[in-house]
Amino acid sequence: MTNQTTESAPKATERPVLLEKHGDVRSDPFFWMKERENPEVLSYLEAENVWYNEKMRRVDPLREEIYQELRSRVNEDESVEPFRINDFYYYSRYEAGKEYPIHARKRTLDGAEEIILDVNELADGLSYCDVWEPVLSPDHSKIAYAMDTVGRRFYTIHVKDLSTGKLVGEPLTETTGNVEWANDNKTLFFTKQNPETLRTQWLFKHSLNSLEPTLVFEEVDNTFGVWLSKTLSGRFLMLKSDSTLSSEVRFLDADKPQGTFTVFHPREQDHEYSIDDGGDCFFVHSNWNAKNFRLFRAQQRTTTKADWSEVVPHNPDILIEFMEVFKNHLVLTQRNNGLRNLQIIHRKSGATENITFPDPTYLVDTVYNCVFDSDTLRYEYQSLNQPRTIFDYNFTTGQSVVRKVYHVPNLDPESYASERIWATASDGAQIPVSLVYKKGFRCDGSAALFQYAYGSYGFSMDARFKANVMSLLDRGFVFAMAHIRGGADMGRLWYENGKLMQKKNTFTDFIDVTEFLLREKFAHPKRVYAEGISAGGLLMGAVVNMRPDLYRGVHATVPFVDVLTTMLDDTIPLTTAEYDEWGNPNQQDFYHY
Repeated sequence: MTNQTTESAPKATERPVLLEKHGDVRSDPFFWMKERENPEVLSYLEAENVWYNEKMRRVDPLREEIYQELRSRVNEDESVEPFRINDFYYYSRYEAGKEYPIHARKRTLDGAEEIILDVNELADGLSYCDVWEPVLSPDHSKIAYAMDTVGRRFYTIHVKDLSTGKLVGEPLTETTGNVEWANDNKTLFFTKQNPETLRTQWLFKHSLNSLEPTLVFEEVDNTFGVWLSKTLSGRFLMLKSDSTLSSEVRFLDADKPQGTFTVFHPREQDHEYSIDDGGDCFFVHSNWNAKNFRLFRAQQRTTTKADWSEVVPHNPDILIEFMEVFKNHLVLTQRNNGLRNLQIIHRKSGATENITFPDPTYLVDTVYNCVFDSDTLRYEYQSLNQPRTIFDYNFTTGQSVVRKVYHVPNLDPESYASERIWATASDGAQIPVSLVYKKGFRCDGSAALFQYAYGSYGFSMDARFKANVMSLLDRGFVFAMAHIRGGADMGRLWYENGKLMQKKNTFTDFIDVTEFLLREKFAHPKRVYAEGISAGGLLMGAVVNMRPDLYRGVHATVPFVDVLTTMLDDTIPLTTAEYDEWGNPNQQDFYHY
C-alpha cells in the first residue's frame, strides 16, 4: 500500500475518517496508522527507513567520522564516586568494551571489591536490556532489581541473595520497576501500571515466603498515578498519588509491613505537596496559598494542614523545588531568577547558608545522599562548558570539597565559554537564554545556531554539560538553550503562563528568542536549526508551521504533535492525566484553542 521505491519518499495510503466534536468535523486521512500492530503500518515504517537510509548514504563517511568523534569522548571505564551506607561503600563502574554498569561495594575504600550486580551478564544475548539501580534490603543482605528486556517499560523485579549470589522468591512481572523494602528484609512493596493506559494504578505487597503478591492500594481516579518511596530515615514508606495539579500522600511504618497506609492529608484541587520524615516530625513541601511553595512542620500524630506550622515562608521570587531532610539539617533546592541554589538550614538553630556557584548558567543537584545522620551533603555541579563534578559539603564547616571530576577524553573544557542573556518576548516578558560557543567566536552574524527548548509540565531546563554538543561548537555553531514559558525556570507563574489557554506563549517565546539571537548577530539567518523532544517535539511542530522561514532544519524528536485527536481518546496511555496540562478538548473552549 506504499511506494517502495527509493526515488521518492513513501506515501501512506489515505483513508479519511471524519471526526466530529462540538459541531466541528475534521477529516483525518491517516487515522488508521494508530494501529501499531497493523502489518500495513509496520510495512510503511519499514519503507520509510529504507528510503531514509538510501537518501542518507551519501553522508555515511561523515556520519561515521562524527560517530567516532563522539565515541572518543566517552570514558569507557568511568565509575561513580563511592558513597557510604552503614558498613559498606557502594558504587557503580563501567569497563572498556562493555555497555552496562557493574554495581559493587567494599568494606573499606581500599578493600576487596564485591560485585553485587553485573548488568552486562544480565544483558548477554539480549537485543534490549534496561535495569534499574538495585534497591538494598535494610540489612544489606539482598537486592531487588527491575529488568525490562522489551522496551515497553514493563519491568520484572528479581531478588538476589548477596551471600549466595542466587535469586530468591518468585519474580514479580509486569511492574513499573518502582520497588521498596519493608524493614523486615523480606517484604517488598511495588507498583504496577495499567497495561492499556500505562497509568501507574496499583500498589502491591509481596513476601519472599509467599507465591502471590497482595493488592494494597488502587488509585481509582484516572487523572492520578502513584509513586512509592522510602524516607531517608528508613522509618516510613511513602505512597504518593499525583495529578498535574494535586497530590495526596499515604505513609506506613516500615517496621510494620502488615499495617495500613495512612492518608497524610486528603487531596484537594490545586494543592500539591510532598512529605519527609525528620525523626521527631514530618516536613511538608506544599503550595498551599503559596504559588512558589513553602515548608511546614507537622506532628506525626496529627497531620492535616490545620496543624502544620510554617518553617520557610513563601517567597514570590524564589521557587522551592525540592527538600532533603537529614537528622540535623534541611537542604532546599531553590530556583531564583532562573538559576538553582542549595540552601542549608540547621534544624536546631534555624541558621541558613547558601551554596553559590561560579558560572553564569549551570546545573546543580543533590545526589547519593543515603545516610540520615550525615555530616555531609553530596551534590553534583556542571555547566554548558564544564563537565560533571561531585562535591561533598560539610554541614559544620560550610566548605565544599571536590570528590570527583568526570573526565571527558579528547576535550578541553577551557576551549569553550558560556553566558546567559535575556531575550524580550513579544509581550515584554524577559526570557533567559543559556549560550555556549568555542572561544574566539565572533558575534558578527556569520555563525550557525542550534537552539533547543522543552517548555512544558513545569520542567525547568538547566545548563547541563553535553559532550556531543562540543562537536557542533568545534564546527562553528552556537548552542542556545531557551528557557521559555511552560517550564518553571522563572518560578511557578512562568509555568502557568505557558500551559492551557496560555500555551501559545511557549511557541512564540521560542520564535522570539530566535529572532533576538539573529538581531544580536549570534547567527546567520540562513544557518538556524532547532530541536525539541516529546512535548518539545510539539513545540517544534508549532514553530515550523508558524515560522518556517526562520529554520533551516528542525529535529522533532518523538514529537507529540497530534494533540487534539490524542487528548480526545482517553484509551491512549496517560491522556486523562494530561488534561490539566493541555486542557480537556471535551470542553468546547479547550477544543477550539
